[in-house]
Amino acid sequence: MSIGQRLIEPDFWHQPLADRMREFAQLREEGPFVPVEFHNELVGQDEKFFAATRYEDVVEISRRPLDFCSGKGAVALVDMPEQMLDFFGSFINMDDPRHARQRGIVARSFTPRQLQGVLDSVETICSEVIDGFCEEGEVDLVKALSEPYPLLVICDMVGIPRSEFKTVLDATNVILGGGDPEYMGDGDPMERLIGAAMELIGIMNELAEERRVNPTDDLVSSLIHNELGDDMMTAAEVGSFFILLAVAGNDTTRTAISHGMNLLSLNPEQRKIWQNDVDGVTDTAVEEIVRVASPVTFMRRTATGDHVVSGHEFSEGDRVVMFYGAANRDPRQFTDPEQFDVRRDPNPQLGFGGPGPHFCLGAHLARRELSVAFRQIFARLPDIEVVGDAVPLESVGVPLVGGIKHLPVRFTPTAPVG
Repeated sequence: MSIGQRLIEPDFWHQPLADRMREFAQLREEGPFVPVEFHNELVGQDEKFFAATRYEDVVEISRRPLDFCSGKGAVALVDMPEQMLDFFGSFINMDDPRHARQRGIVARSFTPRQLQGVLDSVETICSEVIDGFCEEGEVDLVKALSEPYPLLVICDMVGIPRSEFKTVLDATNVILGGGDPEYMGDGDPMERLIGAAMELIGIMNELAEERRVNPTDDLVSSLIHNELGDDMMTAAEVGSFFILLAVAGNDTTRTAISHGMNLLSLNPEQRKIWQNDVDGVTDTAVEEIVRVASPVTFMRRTATGDHVVSGHEFSEGDRVVMFYGAANRDPRQFTDPEQFDVRRDPNPQLGFGGPGPHFCLGAHLARRELSVAFRQIFARLPDIEVVGDAVPLESVGVPLVGGIKHLPVRFTPTAPVG
């Protein structure tokens, strides 16, 4: 089996991060765009995509949205109906002008005052979550911190009541679980996937209806109500956007926290550097976690015509899958790319996407969440240590987010501060 074909094998994605990246390093040297054939179960046909694993190629594809579009599907290897794409990807799966309109509404709703309120709440929520387990001494860090913390930030930002948190958490685990049996449970996987999405839509529709009558200062109110006559989101658009927020905005930060703690365990000298100078190192350390972990595994683009990139001739309809983790370890761009270096600077990592209209709108919030998490961990649980192997997500295909679902840690118990 060729290295390229390994990408569609489940066991490739179930490896430890370092082992997976060693295989990606071999693939990266095979050429700029390696063809990968796969069987599309939806239509019963054999199809293919081209794997983009080099930094400059991911950048080039990203900055050319007219030549390589997202509207055929950015978060799926296969073409899917537009309704399904909107349902699970919101404006990630759109091109202009639809993309510009929806992204513009969301960006406009993140006013400086609102965004500052969210950023301030991150500190409080992280402290609250650590209070919940700091006396135990030994926990699964994913369940105790990585999982609840960023999702609570999003729920509070949107206005979802805490009583709905467990429902939202379970639904997001199904959507981004990649078919992992631990999250999918019994029943038909597609039915479980659609059911989880409908649960989130139902919660959001109920909240949106309430906010239309009684607007507050939360994000949902801003998206559906204003006094300026500006274009607003429809109920269906708000629901799809919430799926995007609850899934992508949550799982990427969750994965970065888990990988970050595991990377510090595997590189104790780097942990010491960071822990000895938290103020001076946190910013660069966060960027390095995002580079090395690259929580978002891929995004797909589709050629809109005949185009050439790095000598490769694309034809209209060709699928290109950008693998961010591989690009973030390209030795053509990064010195000693396999080295986890918390002081790496400059660090033009692509973990939030390449340049262009689809760069992550929540990058600033994600950086804040990661910074706060590790600052509080070092301050409150200074001797925390990983005491077992990181357990990867057992996806049945290429996962959108390369998550860790369990990470056992131990620390000296401390008292809550809340």
